[in-house]
Amino acid sequence: MVIIIELTKRQEMILQIVKEEGPITGEQIAERLNLTRATLRPDLSILTMSGYLDARPRVGYFYAGRPEGNVISERLHKLKIQDYKALPIAVKESASVYDAIVTLFLEDVGTLYVVNQKGYLAGVVSRKDLLRASLGKKALEEIPVSIIMSRMPNIVTVSPDESLFEAAKKLIDFQIDSLPVVRPTEEDSRSLELLGRVTKTTIVKVFVELGQEPSV
Repeated sequence: MVIIIELTKRQEMILQIVKEEGPITGEQIAERLNLTRATLRPDLSILTMSGYLDARPRVGYFYAGRPEGNVISERLHKLKIQDYKALPIAVKESASVYDAIVTLFLEDVGTLYVVNQKGYLAGVVSRKDLLRASLGKKALEEIPVSIIMSRMPNIVTVSPDESLFEAAKKLIDFQIDSLPVVRPTEEDSRSLELLGRVTKTTIVKVFVELGQEPSV
């Protein structure tokens, strides 16, 4: 799907300046428009993210032409999960609900992955699961986390070769906060080795990185 971005008058003026005088720095563009660099920063970020401008550090901005598609989406499709995954926060199947709650708050996460004796993914337990389990007069130290966790095939996963766009879509489609990054083991394709995690925070951080104006 092609997304057309409607530019403001100031953004059109910036494009015209870069087209005629590029390469040109952000400071020089600000001087031409009699504005501060801080005022122009959002416009330059939008134009760079959208593919109208290209930027090279210590050189300046170049006119790249009118984009034919959604450049942000294209970039997210090219970024692979293996380059952005975080360390997984996991507990063993034998761990108690109490231990899982302590781990959840110490690690400040919303989801824990549960692994079996071999360290392979066995289940997922969320903050809501632990909250429900803690209601009432129960001995949480005696309840194994394996009783309340979600099991396969009810676990949504991603592989390290998938793109961040695919991960973001799964997070939205399944309304979850975290995805385990896995790969099938050599001994059994049904067993999944836990490699990492991708969260909504991961996607937001990457989006912010894409939107930051290069230092030019």
